[in-house]
Amino acid sequence: MLNCHQPTPTYRVALVIQYLGTHFHGWQRQLQLRTVQEEIEKAISHVVGHPVTLYGAGRTDAGVHAAAQVAHFNVTSKIPAYKWATILNSYLPEDILIRASAEVSHHWHARFSATYRRYRYTLYTEELPNLFAKPFSWHYYYVPLDESLIQAALKPLIGYHHLAAFRRSNSRRQHSWVEVQAAECYRTGPFLQIEIQADGFLYGMVRLLVGMVVQVGSGQRTLDNFIDLWKYQRRQEVKYAAPPQGLCLLRVGYPDFPFPPEIWFDAQPKLVFGHQSFVSR
Repeated sequence: MLNCHQPTPTYRVALVIQYLGTHFHGWQRQLQLRTVQEEIEKAISHVVGHPVTLYGAGRTDAGVHAAAQVAHFNVTSKIPAYKWATILNSYLPEDILIRASAEVSHHWHARFSATYRRYRYTLYTEELPNLFAKPFSWHYYYVPLDESLIQAALKPLIGYHHLAAFRRSNSRRQHSWVEVQAAECYRTGPFLQIEIQADGFLYGMVRLLVGMVVQVGSGQRTLDNFIDLWKYQRRQEVKYAAPPQGLCLLRVGYPDFPFPPEIWFDAQPKLVFGHQSFVSR
């Protein structure tokens, strides 16, 4: 007698993920430490009954947030791909949210198919502290920051450059060449935002870079000195990284992405305090 049961196919699911990095030791799975990757893998494994590996687009550090991290996993299941977001959210902790899920081809890869990653760093510049800004910004009120000076410092970085000056020493990457595709600084009320987009980032790069351009914006370092610092790879002068809570992985770009822009393009809202209201840029 012929077996009429067809085998359940294996397919690849892409996820758009948000998380508050405050209580995580970063994205990547680590022994005996709470990480985003491990929490989501545990949820998937609970559903299917066996271990599943999740592949992310990038590795955020401890304390860093994500508005639209992207990851994928392979699964043999009858669950439609678009339902995985709802199912996983019922098992995940409150500081992780899957915004959407979709099936992608087996050739699509969350990391290797990406053409860019974009980070946003937020500074809160009013002297009076605010509890609602604290988890998502660097409270920098000591001296005024000139966003035009910061923008002038960022502009020469656009292009393909050797940025070893902004690379932490324990990085596993074989080289320090980065294609910076966009870099901008702008102000929204008392908040100063710095956005940097690149094909990839060195370990610790954004926080080290922000720490240095803030010195330019505050007048502690000249523009020429900053440019010479990274052009001549004077890593010894880069001694301070901006704190992690101000940094957010804003989005990851792909030539073939199954999600509409409202899911992933600009999913981190901006707070504007004072007489202005809550807005999303």
